[in-house]
Amino acid sequence: MHQFWFFIGDFPVRAYGTLFALAFILGVGVSLYFANAEGKPHLKEAILDLAPLLLLGGLLGARFWQVFFFDWAYYKNNPQEIIAVWHGGLSIQGGVVGALLVGIIYVWRKKLPFWELADIIAPGLILAQSIGRDANLMNGDAFGGPTGGDFGLLYPVGTIAREKFGDQPLWPAEVWEGQFDVILFALLVILKLKKWPSGTIFLIYAAGYNLARFFLEQLRGDSPRFLFHWTAAQWSSMATVLLAVVLLIWRIVRARRIAS
Repeated sequence: MHQFWFFIGDFPVRAYGTLFALAFILGVGVSLYFANAEGKPHLKEAILDLAPLLLLGGLLGARFWQVFFFDWAYYKNNPQEIIAVWHGGLSIQGGVVGALLVGIIYVWRKKLPFWELADIIAPGLILAQSIGRDANLMNGDAFGGPTGGDFGLLYPVGTIAREKFGDQPLWPAEVWEGQFDVILFALLVILKLKKWPSGTIFLIYAAGYNLARFFLEQLRGDSPRFLFHWTAAQWSSMATVLLAVVLLIWRIVRARRIAS
């Protein structure tokens, strides 16, 4: 785990930023591949146009979610840290919400099929999230709580995890989440071998990721807890799972009615 790859003079080349950039590039690349493979060149153009807008919306949403929903108790006492994204603190859930809002506005103005575009983007999105968890690992944020034994990750001096828990081994929460994301990515790719009602792939992604996130969040050691001893991410996850399941049922029932 290294926060910096190297220095150019006094300028640090951070692992967090470079892995984040890699996640974005590969996520867009996978989305372009599926748009091309599924014979939808008009959506390929939309992805290229949308990519920088989704990046901006995702960054703003991720930071807003982290600051105001996940850890406002910290940031209200340390306002100078609100813009310090290089220290970590980009919520994946907030990033997806921010990008989703930008995407909805874009497809509405361009009169594009939202659910078809969402299905194409979903595999690339979860792959990018997996790489994003590698960035968290290298940066020493999004860490787990103490394992209470000799098993676990011991973060180096200078990371937020080490500052909070010292020499205690921590649950590899971000590692396991990243590994699950790869499994979900493979599942979505397999599901694409069959034709489903539009929106199915994206909604399975939304429900699957957030269900896993809900349970893995039990291991986290960097988030305040609220009602039922749930973190803000758990509340967000449960709401998203319920919404995704309802929408998935609606899309399937609607497709069957149209087919009949």
